[in-house]
Amino acid sequence: MVRRFVLAALLAAGILLVPTAAAAATADKASVLADWTQPTTSSWNAWNGARLNRAPWQSYNFDWSTDYCSASPDNPLGFNFTLPCWHHDFGYRNFKDIGTFPANKARVDDTFYTDLRRVCATYSTLVRPACYSLAWTYYEAVHVFGSLAWVTQADIKRAEAQIR
Repeated sequence: MVRRFVLAALLAAGILLVPTAAAAATADKASVLADWTQPTTSSWNAWNGARLNRAPWQSYNFDWSTDYCSASPDNPLGFNFTLPCWHHDFGYRNFKDIGTFPANKARVDDTFYTDLRRVCATYSTLVRPACYSLAWTYYEAVHVFGSLAWVTQADIKRAEAQIR
């Protein structure tokens, strides 16, 4: 009788520990994602370092896939926006994966704009204004249309009015 009680208690504890461990893993993944999607140079460096050496991060099951700048050119007018687009894809895909995308979309978009401006700063001062202008355009596109699931009819009407 005592053995059955102990066995039942151990099974119950084991069952209770599994969701707790999963929740802790998700919380830890969310923390790393938050660290890697800040609009700072140190955040960029941490994400890029992990991108280049993914082995220590395998247990997190991050989605490293990318289509870079989606339907937009990756190198508009010769400005290389590939890595900022990859960083942006990383934030979107992984926050969607853990179910916290709405709470993090604006920050990931702001980080994208900071990343683009960081790229622009590496170009000659003669062409930098054109790069900054393109960076703003790319930011506005993802800010408004970055996830079609979040685009409202009002957003579409506002875009249509700007085209006219």
